Amino acid sequence: MSLIEILWPAFALGILLVFIHAIFGLEIIRRGVIFTDLAIGQIAAVGMAISVAFFDGMYQTPLTLLFALLAAIVIAISSRRVAHIEAFIGLLYALGISSIMLILAQSSEGMELFNRLSAADILFTMPEDLFLASAAYGTIAAVMFLLYPKTSGLVKEILFFTALALTVTSSVQSAGVLVVFALLVAPAYAALVQRRFEPLLFAWGFGSVSMIVALGISYLYDLPTGYTIIFCVVGAASVFVLSKSKRPPVAS
Repeated sequence: MSLIEILWPAFALGILLVFIHAIFGLEIIRRGVIFTDLAIGQIAAVGMAISVAFFDGMYQTPLTLLFALLAAIVIAISSRRVAHIEAFIGLLYALGISSIMLILAQSSEGMELFNRLSAADILFTMPEDLFLASAAYGTIAAVMFLLYPKTSGLVKEILFFTALALTVTSSVQSAGVLVVFALLVAPAYAALVQRRFEPLLFAWGFGSVSMIVALGISYLYDLPTGYTIIFCVVGAASVFVLSKSKRPPVAS
């Protein structure tokens, strides 16, 4: 089996992850709720931790989805009722991460499992995993492009956060919480500070190039794939944003 046959599913999955997360990332930044995805991802990972700790890895997807939907519904409702919503979302994130540590505390492989939940290795993705992800992300993208713009009010909020929860459920299992956060925020942030290209198209292109570079570096130098993706995507976005930022005028 050639190297291309081994690695092409990982590169394809990387592009898919960039594609779906850029859609939500732009909306999250515009809403000013940057840590929403991180909180939902962390609460979703509680379901994965329960699956590993108590059910030998069984029921992982339904448990992850259950906790992701619960977090999404709480955030959707609280976004219309709670003051200082970012602080509230930060509390949910802290609740999620502490819950995972408590659940995994009695496991001899607790820290290893925690690291995998934070940033997983997608380098040797199987084709069947890629096809399942394509079907899930394609359906969610169709909902966001076709149905979401036609809704309003609380229905629109619930639809958005439910679609985000479904995305996070799949992404956290394949890539990890921190990778999801990086892909949601970094390409979208870079896209919003430039003015030449349509933001979504720029986010797709910027994120895809960063992802391909990260996967290549991870393979060539035998580095942890998840953290290499975070470093490359976030690092590239940080440099780009700084290069585009203008120094504010000095008050006289």
